[in-house]
Amino acid sequence: MSPWIPKAIILAATVAMFVIRAPHGKQSRAAKIAKSYKGPREKLLLALAGMGFSAPLVWLFTPVLSFAEYPPRPSLVLLGSAIFAAGLWLFHLAHRDLGRNWSVTLEVREEHRLITHGIYRRIRHPMYAALFVMSIGQLLVLPNWVAGPAFLIPFAILFALRIGAEERMMRETFGGAYDAYAATTKRLVPGVW
Repeated sequence: MSPWIPKAIILAATVAMFVIRAPHGKQSRAAKIAKSYKGPREKLLLALAGMGFSAPLVWLFTPVLSFAEYPPRPSLVLLGSAIFAAGLWLFHLAHRDLGRNWSVTLEVREEHRLITHGIYRRIRHPMYAALFVMSIGQLLVLPNWVAGPAFLIPFAILFALRIGAEERMMRETFGGAYDAYAATTKRLVPGVW
């Protein structure tokens, strides 16, 4: 398999992520912030995730990570592409259903609503689920021991350290309505967890 195939897949997936997120980011920036929970820890977590997200781009456009490359395995590239595509679809659904309520950090917008329809009817945190699925796809597609897992590891740390604060923010904002919603949905995997 040509080494350009995984590179083309990673580039296409990265572009797709930006295309999906761009209109929602614009909507989100237009909505005024009612309350921000963005402290030093949150800023550090976002920086860590940003570095993890950037590593595949460094691999794509520079030779810096070439020391960690291995030959692409067609079966892994194919499986990873399918997983990445599923993650992108979930990413799209989460953005579509969340709309202007989306934020890259812990913020509550003015007129913020608790979203319980669409994909949120089945998963409480589909955006996180999508990012986990996409990072697993990346791990399989990208034939590099550093860049492959570069997003999965920092994102898992971000999730582990942020999920409690995010759910506290939602309980503080929506009270019993959020508790009732949380009682009927799982965090990441429908019917499991």
